[in-house]
Amino acid sequence: MMILFSSMPKNVTLSLKLLVTICLVCISVTITNAQISPPLTGSRTDTVADKTKATRIVNQNFDNIYLQNARISTFGNEYGQPIPTQLVADLTGNFVVFATPKSRLAFIFNPRVKLRLLSTPGAPVKSPSYMPGGTLYYRINRDDLNPSFLSASYSHHSNGVRGPTLNPNGTFNTDSGKFTTNFYTLAYTHGKRIDHFNTISNRYETLGIELHSALVGTGYSEALKDRYGFVRLNGNFMYNLAKAGPDAIDGNRTFNNWMRLQIEFSYILDKYDNYGTGDISKRLNISALYFYQFPFMQNVALMAGGGYRGQDDYNIFFQNSYAYFTVGVAAGVSFGFHHK
Repeated sequence: MMILFSSMPKNVTLSLKLLVTICLVCISVTITNAQISPPLTGSRTDTVADKTKATRIVNQNFDNIYLQNARISTFGNEYGQPIPTQLVADLTGNFVVFATPKSRLAFIFNPRVKLRLLSTPGAPVKSPSYMPGGTLYYRINRDDLNPSFLSASYSHHSNGVRGPTLNPNGTFNTDSGKFTTNFYTLAYTHGKRIDHFNTISNRYETLGIELHSALVGTGYSEALKDRYGFVRLNGNFMYNLAKAGPDAIDGNRTFNNWMRLQIEFSYILDKYDNYGTGDISKRLNISALYFYQFPFMQNVALMAGGGYRGQDDYNIFFQNSYAYFTVGVAAGVSFGFHHK
């Protein structure tokens, strides 16, 4: 290299030496930066990993929200029914079949049984309502403080007896008459969570449509046609308040359920026994329940409330309309367990 430079004119030699020096400096800087800076592909990988982790946290939080909105079980008595009762129960089991941070979907199998122990000789339980079903949940947004999600449910409703649905005189056989229907529900839920120093409040509003398979001529007792509501508008409002526990666990504060207010309504929209669309007394079912959970209670709360049934939701007794008051206890995964 030195021989080559010496054989060239001086001005050319200086120019070449300067060019070589600049190239060497640039190469050195490039190698140094390559050694210090992480590779581009690594940065992209880290970004993808961070997004995946964040999405899994959101999915997991929504799984907890689905459980908080799951139907609870109640046990107590109602006052005001046409046939007095000694005990009533609405029992729902919530079996989480699918819920993973890897998916925004969740599925809960939720069989339900309604029982009424009548206050009559022999204290019989007249034709319980058997209501197996399942609910599929799908989150819409990523904001677990203002969650929005869809739910699609299937339910079967029957009373487990096989007698004729109608008596010879055309009235419904409430003693041993068969009652069967199947229905699907599509609902939208939006919620809001607010964190305070000592409390956490959660509010959820749900609106949905309930469609029975009788609309396509299948899956129901034929005597129910035009006598039972096969299209219903359903709504639900829930306000839940959790309170900070007295002691922290591992330096973290724990919040336990304290109080809850839940209002539900259902309105029959289709043709129904010649009642007008605005006949609230025969088309509206509505209830308001208040729950209070003492600190020593595990997954259980005291319950009090009341409502009105324009069409009784207890199988073959659906023609009854009445106001009622209820007291008892409630339990379910939506209340959660207190930490010990």
